[in-house]
Amino acid sequence: MKNCFLIFWILLAGACAGKHNYPTVGEIEKLDPSLDSILSPNATAEIIADGLDWSEGPLWIEEKKLLLFSDVPQNTIYQWTEAEGKKVYLTPSGYTGNIKRGGETGSNGLTMNPEGHLVLCQHGNRQVAFMNAPLDKPAADFITVAGNYNGKRFNSPNDVVYNKAGEAFFTDPPYGLEKNMEDPQKEIPFQGVYKVTRKGEVVLLVDSLTRPNGIILMPGERTLLVANSDPAKPNWYAFDITDGGRLSNGRIFWSAAGYDQTLKGLPDGMKADRAGNIFATGPGGIWIFNNRGVLAGKIRLPEATSNCALSADEKTLYITNDMNVLRFKLRP
Repeated sequence: MKNCFLIFWILLAGACAGKHNYPTVGEIEKLDPSLDSILSPNATAEIIADGLDWSEGPLWIEEKKLLLFSDVPQNTIYQWTEAEGKKVYLTPSGYTGNIKRGGETGSNGLTMNPEGHLVLCQHGNRQVAFMNAPLDKPAADFITVAGNYNGKRFNSPNDVVYNKAGEAFFTDPPYGLEKNMEDPQKEIPFQGVYKVTRKGEVVLLVDSLTRPNGIILMPGERTLLVANSDPAKPNWYAFDITDGGRLSNGRIFWSAAGYDQTLKGLPDGMKADRAGNIFATGPGGIWIFNNRGVLAGKIRLPEATSNCALSADEKTLYITNDMNVLRFKLRP
């Protein structure tokens, strides 16, 4: 009997170990020696979740060791934990209307506001909103943060970031509209970058980008970066933030113009670590810029990447990669 129990525990231990034997994907391309200070040369990307339509908006919740991410076409937010894997967290997430419609209606970018609420860019509802429920008891109860500009509804807010003062910066491309740029419900003629003040005022910052998408504040909050997911203008733009909270000195931070058209993906979501290194989704995977603005390397991936998120210790990068979600351990 003792030997039977021993065999049982050996089999159980093997099964548990196999549960986390995730398949790996991709490869590292080193373009500058500084890449060695950003990630380990033998780092690999693991597929920790699959079976999605189009994954987006990853957000790591450190206190709960929980990853949240959107599946935009499914109008659903999923969660992933090491113990339980992938499961539904919230649905509906981006469209709560009664009229059936097509297009990418779900939530996209996710973040936390200073008050600890989950903030969602809702394509179908065409607004930035926060979930009016605790993180551990999610509910489709939303309060609008920004729903219109000068009385006109947004296209489909895509990505959002907060500064230390509690102001929200977000992008508004047309991807959530059923017919995109030609949709008869489109009310704003441009694709804007906006700020929401602490008083709730919506301020237009930029109206000249063709497809503003991913958005981040650099450390120190003096520079705003915006990715433009337009194959005709596949650029990352940088803007100085003035003392009055406006943007100035708009310029191309980096351009992917002339990229290999067989590579999947465009400039989309991105994150910056505390040292100022940037992980930006782009053609062919993740483009990694060091804190001097040099392209240090790439994480080459076969599927289109949409966004990424850093763990609290900045040793792990979570990547939404079309139908998959990846975990990339930058350093041990």
